[in-house]
Amino acid sequence: MKIDIKLDSEYSEPLAVIYTSEITDEVNEAIKKLKEGGTGIITGFNDERAEILSPDDIYRVYSENQKVLAVTDKGTFRLRMRLYQVEERLTGMKFVRISNSEIINLKKTANFDLSYAGTIHVKLKNGESAFVSRRYVSEIKKILGI
Repeated sequence: MKIDIKLDSEYSEPLAVIYTSEITDEVNEAIKKLKEGGTGIITGFNDERAEILSPDDIYRVYSENQKVLAVTDKGTFRLRMRLYQVEERLTGMKFVRISNSEIINLKKTANFDLSYAGTIHVKLKNGESAFVSRRYVSEIKKILGI
């Protein structure tokens, strides 16, 4: 995708125009990112220390006991946002919801075990496991091309 930026003092607010011969996944992704304006920045808290978490370092985000937690190589961090807010920030970054209480990073998955009846067992690269709830199985299969 080519990007052309023109500075013009006539515009007080940015204006994005996309020229294309057809609507592709790449164009739809660009539109989605422009609409969201999200930063993808996630701030995690460990005790009283706040740390910026890179989406590439996050294995999974889940809710437990009314807390939202993010698992990284550096440890588990508490997030001060709801799970749906985290999901919105991570849209388009290879994160997918696998249940009402969990989002995983597809780049951090080791494998998917389809042998379970009605669900999928997900093994993450850090050794943790998760299960795709029945409600999300068809969506995960579509994403994986199964």
